[in-house]
Amino acid sequence: MTSSQPTESVDVVLVGAGIMSATLATLLSDLQPDWSMTVLERLNAAGLESSNAWNNAGTGHSALCELNYAPQAADGTVSAKKALNINEQFQVTRQLWSSLVENGTLESPGTFINPVPHISMVFGEDHADYLRARYDAFKPHKLFERMEFTENRDQIAEWAPLTMHGRGAGRVAATFAPEGTDVDFGALTNQLLTHLTGRNVTVRYGQEVTTLKRQSDGSWNVSVEDRLNSDNNRVIHARFVFLGAGGGALSLLQKSGIREAKGFGGFPVSGLFLRNTDPTVTSQHNAKVYGQASVGAPPMSVPHLDTRYVHGERTLMFGPYGGFKPNFLKHGSLLDLPKSVRAHNLYPMTRAGLANLDLVKYLVGELTKTRSQRMDALREYYPTAEESQWELIEAGQRVQVMKSNRQKGGVLQFGTELVTSADGSIGALLGASPGASTAVPIMLNLLSRCFPAKMSEWEPRIKELIPSYGKKLDENPQLADEIMGHTAQVLGIK
Repeated sequence: MTSSQPTESVDVVLVGAGIMSATLATLLSDLQPDWSMTVLERLNAAGLESSNAWNNAGTGHSALCELNYAPQAADGTVSAKKALNINEQFQVTRQLWSSLVENGTLESPGTFINPVPHISMVFGEDHADYLRARYDAFKPHKLFERMEFTENRDQIAEWAPLTMHGRGAGRVAATFAPEGTDVDFGALTNQLLTHLTGRNVTVRYGQEVTTLKRQSDGSWNVSVEDRLNSDNNRVIHARFVFLGAGGGALSLLQKSGIREAKGFGGFPVSGLFLRNTDPTVTSQHNAKVYGQASVGAPPMSVPHLDTRYVHGERTLMFGPYGGFKPNFLKHGSLLDLPKSVRAHNLYPMTRAGLANLDLVKYLVGELTKTRSQRMDALREYYPTAEESQWELIEAGQRVQVMKSNRQKGGVLQFGTELVTSADGSIGALLGASPGASTAVPIMLNLLSRCFPAKMSEWEPRIKELIPSYGKKLDENPQLADEIMGHTAQVLGIK
């Protein structure tokens, strides 16, 4: 049993050794180098859950190709507002990475980010009309000014040859964004944590947080079980706690007992990808090609044919194929979902579920797909794909946020949700895509909410690391050219 008395004290405890904790620890270590921090990870290495390269699509989410960020309204119009917001956030993330490369925190940028154009491709009259409307809405904006649109098959074949080999008749439309990227968030996470280790940050593996108890002064006692040696169980006293444990953050948030956690639930969605490592195929495709999601499919299940760079190797990946498992982590428990149900979230979860029966129908259909049917889906984007060249791999778990809603009782929210206590002593990140790509602005938001009294002191340094901090690049064309040009040069991307 873990003793109820603290065995050590630190300023900050971060739960989960993924991209979120690594980003927050990096910022805090720079802004407040006198603070001591401990990162606790239940697995035996960093970045093995959602941050792992094969557990996500590696898309530097900047809304260049993800059509779900710009849905078409009933009147046929398309708004670029949400897409612009996501792109602005990724530009902030890129600026921090650029600064960290320049100061030696990160290694050669090619170890974690590579230039890969982003393409949207659709088939049929209605989808082609939508893509044209989206292009017309995006093109006037500074952040999307390099985007191109075409229905010319020869041009599409030049952009993404495999997508046009053997394609039959029918209308095809595509947009092309040359500044797209592929990111290995697992490699990035490990580089950040390796640099922090030995400074003011301790990273411990095989450590599972079991309870969180708030103290009278607002600090926390964090009970930790050592999964390899129970003699090393401990209680860590911390002034601030961050729950960045991916799907595992919800249960820990519930254990904290803070009022702000009431009404939150989670719906896990699993996924599978087809992977191709044959150089004769991978050498012919250098793009991330995103299409339209099936009816009822969650945004993370938009079909895409991607170039991936993992450990220096260029591969192809197609998917994801949706699925359902009740565990909140890939290496979690099948009891995660039922154990997360509480009196305060049962009604919101029920209402959200009833409002998303299309999602349930979609997942049932995905679960019953045969390998032949999965290949048929691939051949919509790569018509001449050979089945023998593709292997099926399991992706990471994504836990979509379910929360109470005054009008609807409960809603299923796609995206991320930052939950912080009123006193700023604890924060948690729930949800999924585009989380990793927007880790830096999310963590800056957390800092402003949890440490408001420190922000004026930290702001000058934040602006050194992120020159556009507090400004919108899309609204400042000259600044955008300067900053985006510099980050592209430092990171070795277009």
